[in-house]
Amino acid sequence: MRSFLRSAALAVSSLLMATACNGNTKTGTTENQAESNMKKGKILVVYFSHAGENYSVGNIKVGNTKLVADEIARVTGADTFEIVAEKSYDMPYSALIKLAREETRQGELPAFKGSVENIEQYDTVFIGGPIWWGTYPRVMFTFFKSYDLNGKTIIPFTTHEGSGLANTVEDLKKSYPSAKVVNAFSIYGHEAQSDLSKVDEWLDKQGYTK
Repeated sequence: MRSFLRSAALAVSSLLMATACNGNTKTGTTENQAESNMKKGKILVVYFSHAGENYSVGNIKVGNTKLVADEIARVTGADTFEIVAEKSYDMPYSALIKLAREETRQGELPAFKGSVENIEQYDTVFIGGPIWWGTYPRVMFTFFKSYDLNGKTIIPFTTHEGSGLANTVEDLKKSYPSAKVVNAFSIYGHEAQSDLSKVDEWLDKQGYTK
């Protein structure tokens, strides 16, 4: 009888241990998944986007860069700030490229609307825009002059029709010499209009998952 009771107790103990182990395994998996989805600090997406007439995609209601910025925010849970110039860029594409060229040559700093509150709270800042004459539009440089992002992680992205990243990474490093500029990404504007899977793949490689 004692032998039977002892065997039964051992069986129950083994069952409890197995259950506990299984429970720990499930918890570990959940914790690992949660850890892989964790973002390093608070994230901000800063971008300039141009709707209206664009090269290759024609007249569009939503700018190429805005589509990418919105996808980044959706996947990462980031806050967003759209740089909206006080001057109007609503004009035919041929006139726009002439204006962009002149702004670049003159080193203009066009004013923009709104502001970012408590920018010091953000650890990572995605910065995106189209390529206008070899770099970001000049109004974005006004933003760079207005906010100190040194010490933060900056992740550049661009939309383009053949220019790639152009000089954006170098210009960001000049604007913020003490920032960590990493994982730059570019996508064709016509691709952004139809398929954002490359954006998701880029974010996934950085550990940002849906």
